[in-house]
Amino acid sequence: MGLSGIGFGEILLVLAILVLVFGTSKLKNVGGDLGAALKNFRQAMREGDEPAARPAQTLDASSPPPQGQPAAEPREPAEVPKA
Repeated sequence: MGLSGIGFGEILLVLAILVLVFGTSKLKNVGGDLGAALKNFRQAMREGDEPAARPAQTLDASSPPPQGQPAAEPREPAEVPKA
């Protein structure tokens, strides 16, 4: 017995039906796409685990802009249309 009551014979039968329905080239493409997706997912998870190079800065209107960047001009709030 294999996966929750599915035996080896049943798995082979399902695989044979898949090959007959989709063909070997289509299944090869799907397998390659699935492998690439898993690789990208694992890479993204590793990048998410790395600490940030520097903490994010929060800037408010009263703080001076970082050097080399022009100061943002203050904007007035947008008008809200009345119903």
